Amino acid sequence: MLDSALCHRPPSQWLEIKSMISHLLMTPILVVLPLLFLIFLPWILPKFRWKRLWSGFATLLLVTYFSAQFPLTTAVANKGLVAFIPPDRGQIADAIVVLGRGTVFRDSRVEVAANLWQSQRAPLIFASGAGDGSQIVNKLKQIGIPTEALKEEHCSRTTKENALFTASVLQPQGVNRIILVTDPPHMLRSLLTFRNVGFEVIPHKSPVPHLTQTRKAMLMLYEYMGLVKYGLGGELVPQNMAKQKQQQIAKQTLEVKG
Repeated sequence: MLDSALCHRPPSQWLEIKSMISHLLMTPILVVLPLLFLIFLPWILPKFRWKRLWSGFATLLLVTYFSAQFPLTTAVANKGLVAFIPPDRGQIADAIVVLGRGTVFRDSRVEVAANLWQSQRAPLIFASGAGDGSQIVNKLKQIGIPTEALKEEHCSRTTKENALFTASVLQPQGVNRIILVTDPPHMLRSLLTFRNVGFEVIPHKSPVPHLTQTRKAMLMLYEYMGLVKYGLGGELVPQNMAKQKQQQIAKQTLEVKG
């Protein structure tokens, strides 16, 4: 049983950094104006040293910012994220795990999870994510999925917490093989993270809804940043996670209570 106190802990520094980066990059004027300033300032000030270096570096950042939003760029970035994801070959699993990703992504995930359950791929649907777990379950009930086939946790705020909190609820119930439902850019990191906590994972991608090019570029950036962060933390390699999982949840519980 997941400690409900975990739902009320303060946001992590990583989430705050992601929020700041998102606000910055999704507001072009906050990026373009400072970079234009850096491009032209060295040539306005006669005694400014390394004019070409500063101006060239700022120009490179500006070109990178705009080129990252080109459809071809996002398509290539997405290809790199999905190239190593194994196909879903239709195996039966113990549970279907649906990861939350916000309101825009919710309906497509509900539809995918319902179709998998109706195809008898697994007897249980488990929804995971702060602000998403309960909402996904409610939508599944509305389309006829019985209550006894649904479970959720609404405390996790990161992919790592999705995996840890899902494991803390499902693994004691004997759930070992899961069908993991999330969007293609998020799938690689999610697949590796859930394997890391001891699940056998069958990836099943849900469609990405219509997004602006800037939002698509942000998704790719988040995922590459996440892969680097999780990789450096050793969280993408399968290992003996039983003890580590208990320590993580106990530590977070103590932080909340303290």
